[in-house]
Amino acid sequence: MAGKLKVTLVKSPIGAIPKQRATVEALGLRKMHKTVELPDNDAVRGMIWHVRHLVKVEEI
Repeated sequence: MAGKLKVTLVKSPIGAIPKQRATVEALGLRKMHKTVELPDNDAVRGMIWHVRHLVKVEEI
């Protein structure tokens, strides 16, 4: 797990619970359909798991 992940926000967090909204923001996703590259580690994977219904993930 030393690579990178490409994470894209595909669903709006407006209707999500506040903790999930904060997680999306902490991942660096502020607008719909924007993509960020993050390190592939356990902390990031855990954050993605909690908002997996809002994001799309690709391994790079």
